[in-house]
Amino acid sequence: MVATQDTDTIAAVATAPGQSGIGVIRVSGPEAAEIGERLAGPGLEARRVHLRTFRDREGEALDTGIVLRFAAPASFTGEDVVEFQGHGGPMVLHLLMDQILDAGARLARPGEFTERAYLNGKLDLAQAEAVADLIAGASEAAVRGANRSLSGAFSSRVHEIDALVVSLRVFVEAAIDFPDEDIDLLADGQILERIDAILAALSGLEAECVQGVILRDGIRLALIGAPNVGKSSLLNRLTGDARAIVTDVPGTTRDLIRADLNLDGLPVEIVDTAGLREAADAVEAEGVRRALEEAADADIVLVIRAVDTLDVRAFDAGAGAELPPLLEGAHPPPDPATVIPVLNKVDLINDAAVGESARAAGYLMVSAETGEGMDGLRESIRNRAGFVPAGNTFTARKRHLLALKEALDRAEAARTLAAGAVPGELIAEELRGVHQALGDIVGEMTSDALLGEIFSSFCIGK
Repeated sequence: MVATQDTDTIAAVATAPGQSGIGVIRVSGPEAAEIGERLAGPGLEARRVHLRTFRDREGEALDTGIVLRFAAPASFTGEDVVEFQGHGGPMVLHLLMDQILDAGARLARPGEFTERAYLNGKLDLAQAEAVADLIAGASEAAVRGANRSLSGAFSSRVHEIDALVVSLRVFVEAAIDFPDEDIDLLADGQILERIDAILAALSGLEAECVQGVILRDGIRLALIGAPNVGKSSLLNRLTGDARAIVTDVPGTTRDLIRADLNLDGLPVEIVDTAGLREAADAVEAEGVRRALEEAADADIVLVIRAVDTLDVRAFDAGAGAELPPLLEGAHPPPDPATVIPVLNKVDLINDAAVGESARAAGYLMVSAETGEGMDGLRESIRNRAGFVPAGNTFTARKRHLLALKEALDRAEAARTLAAGAVPGELIAEELRGVHQALGDIVGEMTSDALLGEIFSSFCIGK
């Protein structure tokens, strides 16, 4: 990795906005040590804790706290770094930052500290992205997964596969460079075997990466149905909190209500929507429009009906898979693969035969009132999302999946060419494409534009 050419010294508050017991300001760059001694006094030894008074340019005390200095390259960014740990009042931090900027630092861009760590070879790109994922982790599983990525679990898998690819490229290109050898290496069956090993490793990593993306990004779950089928009650039951108002008056929910849920490590954003019916006024019509929009955009749609709103004909075979008439008119309508048909208020069923016919019709049977069937509903949501809770899952991003798909496509192409006894140069070119796609994941072959997009999503101070 080539070290960054940016010689600016950067600074930022590294703790969250608002009042807190402790506030941290981080400074990184060639002038960091000088700035640290200007505010906190001379003699800041590396990797020693110093209790100092922080003073302004006139020598007046601003705060008292801890100063830590890390000498390059043994720091997070690979540069000289100084951290001021003082009281967490917004005005205290503002005054300290003002002195630091006056001493020659500039305000860091979002993610610039981690970007410098990447550019100076302290982290690869997948690990750098895991820093942001760790901060944003919405569940224990997501935090643990981000830590695994940060520690290199994902990157090491990529490097292992890349080593297989590089070894095979050397083998193939040797055959190209020495065509007069007695043994035709390209006709040797071990090339197909080695490509098959690469394909198997890529497929396995792709499957784990899918889980990592779900773990990081979660899913959006839309509750769709006619008025008074119990959508809001179901939201409250799933979250264990009275987030939505529940009444017997049709059209109570007119705007979208959002709530977060953790299903065994799967982050879920639940969206309660307005009841689907011919709207009585402009406000309700807007609510129905937004409901249809959510249905089209959601990863999973719970189409909810209720026992007290259906007649016996609704339990005909396949009835559960039927979309409400208004939902059928949505543009675009939800993908049937995303839909889970739910029959609510099953506590009102008195005839066992009716319940059996409802199950046969494809309904998932629940009661938001009593909690009956809720464990099955949660399991169904996890299964439909394709989420498999595991103890060693690492977080990943959609761009990683795209890169792995590119690597798989190029490896498949290399295998097809090798099986057809085509010139080795064509095989070598496809293997080069596999190598490049893997390099994109860890940042060995990544464009400046992509780096800007990735690090701009970080918080300032990290």
